[in-house]
Amino acid sequence: MINSITIEEFLRKAEKLPVLDARAPKEYEAGHILQAQSFPIFTDEERAIVGTSYKKQGHDPAVLLGLDLFGPKMSQFVKEATKIAPDKEVLLHCWRGGMRSGAMAWLLSFAGFKVHLLQGGYKAYRHFIQEQFAKPWPIVVLSGFTGSGKTDILPHLQQLGQQTIDLEGLAHHKGSAFGSIGMPAQPTTEHFENLLASELLKLNPQQAVWFEDEGVTIGRIKMPHEFFTNMQQRPTIVIDIPKRLRVQKLANEYCRTDNTLLESSILKIKKRLGGLATQEALDAIATGDMEKMVEIALTYYDKAYHFQLNPKKQVLTLPLQSIDPEENAQQILAFAKTNNLI
Repeated sequence: MINSITIEEFLRKAEKLPVLDARAPKEYEAGHILQAQSFPIFTDEERAIVGTSYKKQGHDPAVLLGLDLFGPKMSQFVKEATKIAPDKEVLLHCWRGGMRSGAMAWLLSFAGFKVHLLQGGYKAYRHFIQEQFAKPWPIVVLSGFTGSGKTDILPHLQQLGQQTIDLEGLAHHKGSAFGSIGMPAQPTTEHFENLLASELLKLNPQQAVWFEDEGVTIGRIKMPHEFFTNMQQRPTIVIDIPKRLRVQKLANEYCRTDNTLLESSILKIKKRLGGLATQEALDAIATGDMEKMVEIALTYYDKAYHFQLNPKKQVLTLPLQSIDPEENAQQILAFAKTNNLI
């Protein structure tokens, strides 16, 4: 049995049923529905061969070639699908809901599966994802100089009943030249969008949602344009923490980091620091003087931070005298309530 369903129904069912992505592995790696397992009807090489045939010879020869490649693997597809879904009910999609998912749906249905086929395929999912970024989310932005511990504060705000999303956690990057240290490989921008929209869909759109302030890029990931524009328009709370505390916090973190990674990070901002300051920072790393290295790096990041604040429409500053994230979360929440931001 084959049942064609909308993206909204598809995602509801994905909470309980296995999702099979019939696209090629490279397509899956570029971005996929979060619950989906890669279940390619063609390898990357086979897809390229069929695509070339379609361009040079037309529809019918490409279909016949596709069937030649698909046929010998049909038995194995059924066996693998049975392992994934012993109850023989699955969700299935390809790129546009066309021949690849249609062929796989026919095969699995013939083998006794109940198949829910996504109308419009992954393309419909991506359209649905983009729609989430155009919504007027009631965002509150948490900002502050590098080393203020903004990321550490978010989970404590959540414990206080606030909605939060950690953009840097989703992007696997802390947003600076040092941002990749200790982080997994970054997802593609496409898949970052999938991750972000999936987090947004879990939230109450009528209740404030807190984000750490970010630039238009986080590492090599670019923020969704409409969503980033909305963030720029929303209230921003700047936590003003003494530089000495920020230096101590960052130095404590970096003293556990391999010197080679730190040196590479300093060299990324060499043009902004200047030759003399860069060499002083490298010498500080070599001698284990992490506080001096951090102070030099912050001369650049503190200047850059002022440029990041300039486009924002509503900025409120909250002086804090501690680096303790739990204590600061309580003060930030009280400040937001006093100023009618939430």
